[in-house]
Amino acid sequence: MNLLILPHIKIHNANALSSPFTIGFPAMTAWLGFTHALERKLNSKGFPDLMLHSVAVVSHHCDVQTYKGEGDFVHSIIGTGNPLDKDGSRSAFIEEARCHLDVSLVIEWSGNDEEVQNASFVEQLQSVIAGMKVAGGDVLSLYKPIIDSVIDSQDRSRLIRTLMPGYVLIERRDLMIEAMQEGADALDALLSYLTVNHSCEQLPDESIVWRSQRKARGWIVPIATGFQGISPLGEAKNQRDPTVPHRFAESVVTLGEFIMAHKVKHLDDMLWQYAPEVENDLYLCQQVNANNSY
Repeated sequence: MNLLILPHIKIHNANALSSPFTIGFPAMTAWLGFTHALERKLNSKGFPDLMLHSVAVVSHHCDVQTYKGEGDFVHSIIGTGNPLDKDGSRSAFIEEARCHLDVSLVIEWSGNDEEVQNASFVEQLQSVIAGMKVAGGDVLSLYKPIIDSVIDSQDRSRLIRTLMPGYVLIERRDLMIEAMQEGADALDALLSYLTVNHSCEQLPDESIVWRSQRKARGWIVPIATGFQGISPLGEAKNQRDPTVPHRFAESVVTLGEFIMAHKVKHLDDMLWQYAPEVENDLYLCQQVNANNSY
């Protein structure tokens, strides 16, 4: 498997509003969208045969811009009023959730080996990425990209070491399916794995012990993995691209989990790719191995 590794991309003010009702790590659509945009830009820079098939996201640091003061019950979004109006007054406040990130991306590619192995490719790659938005944020810096090939377990171990310490985002759709088979609707199933339940017990000496626990172990988080079309294909006034049919859509939100990179057993367990279901009006991002066992 040919891999392109983009280590430690530092991103400023990435979009943390991953869906209409979740705030945190950017949606998977943002990462695959960046990968698709990168492929198209490199194709236009003299690498027409290069194809980027799938991507893995490894989080080293995520700083969500929120604030919780003393005595506050919930966190508040740290907002800005930029840019100022023409007369210098502060513009209307728009609630935007932002985060600063340090992530590594592992991208599966195919194409002309000689072109990609050439030293000029890495230089052009860095130049292209420096001018791109990633998840809506600005790229501050990144380490030198690595062109690698993984054939056996030793190669995989070497790759994993370059990603440590870091947390790989994987899908946990299996948890949603399990809860919904027990009778919960989708929202209840989602919340049941995110809620922290507190309970207390009175000991024989009349002291009280509190315990806090969640339904499942692990760093379970809500993630947005695509869109569900809710209107027929057509045209809309001022649509972004007039050559492409327009439709209204809602976010598809499911469960994911951050696991330490060294726990990844197979590379396909951490790689994501597009998996549209056009007949069901679904535009999804899904893992290459959708049946992982974490």
